[in-house]
Amino acid sequence: MNLLSVFELGIVDALRAETGLTASQLAVTSGATADAVEQLLLLPVKDGFLAYDEATGGYSLDELGRVDQADLQRLLSLMDMIKVVMLRQVFYLTDSVRERTVVGLKSLYGFDGNLYGAVAEHKDLRDSWATLMNNVTAHIDPWFFANIDVPAGSRVLDVAGNTGLGAILTHQLKNSPGLRVTTFDLPEKQQECLENFRTHGVAEHCSFIGGDVFESVPSGHDIVLIKHFLDMFDREQVLRILTGVSQALEVGGQVNILVPVYPEETRGATNVDIDFFPAFFLGCTMGQGGPQKMSTYQGWLEQCGFTVTRTLTQEPATMAPGTFVVHGILSATKTS
Repeated sequence: MNLLSVFELGIVDALRAETGLTASQLAVTSGATADAVEQLLLLPVKDGFLAYDEATGGYSLDELGRVDQADLQRLLSLMDMIKVVMLRQVFYLTDSVRERTVVGLKSLYGFDGNLYGAVAEHKDLRDSWATLMNNVTAHIDPWFFANIDVPAGSRVLDVAGNTGLGAILTHQLKNSPGLRVTTFDLPEKQQECLENFRTHGVAEHCSFIGGDVFESVPSGHDIVLIKHFLDMFDREQVLRILTGVSQALEVGGQVNILVPVYPEETRGATNVDIDFFPAFFLGCTMGQGGPQKMSTYQGWLEQCGFTVTRTLTQEPATMAPGTFVVHGILSATKTS
């Protein structure tokens, strides 16, 4: 919050426009007092984000001056989401864990449900959360599609495909003669989904089926995609989803899963996912869920009648600056 406040007060923008500004000068542009500015800037100076000249009392950009704007924006989107969606709610983390529901949403917003329902009613949550999620999707989905096989003419089902972005990307990135892609999600998503298909010119190739994944999964497809979904649930619900997918596929049918994954060895791991996701899912979004290790997902797939044919985990060193979620892909074939 200290660092984010420096951005929100316009201090970084002021120093980007003019270097060497004093606390008094920055107080004028930020609307704060000079004393408050000095206090706030101790941390970014200590960490090398900003520089301070003892002789002149002026501040300038240090490492922040060398960060690409697109990379910086990804980080600011994450920081804003943590502020708006998480910081108030984690006050209720213990209660949420005990009650297995998101207590913060009820206490702060009077909303009885999970974050994914709350964003439909509360603009501040939606704007902050959706901005970050769109950034994550834009970054990770091309990597996912580059590393899965969709044979020509396949009938593809995108489970929990929301308002059709996954189906649109499937058609764009895996297009072939006869390819059909169907979004499967709650019936209330249908109108917006079909409108998105028309807007992107894929209405002839993409369709929508309304339903609940916990009741049944539509049959008649060769490939099922599950993206940005399984990590929302605990083991029992994940097994229900995978069992439903298995029942909907013929033997030889394929499933491709995109999901955040924890490292196999958590002690001493530098993976930021472990620092972030437990509080995010248990206290701020679902009251349950969270990523698993790749080996755990593989075991669950095998338990539901699949043979895993490929696993792939992102290399953190190759990820774009400003991203921190390490994703994995599991491809599997129904064998029983």
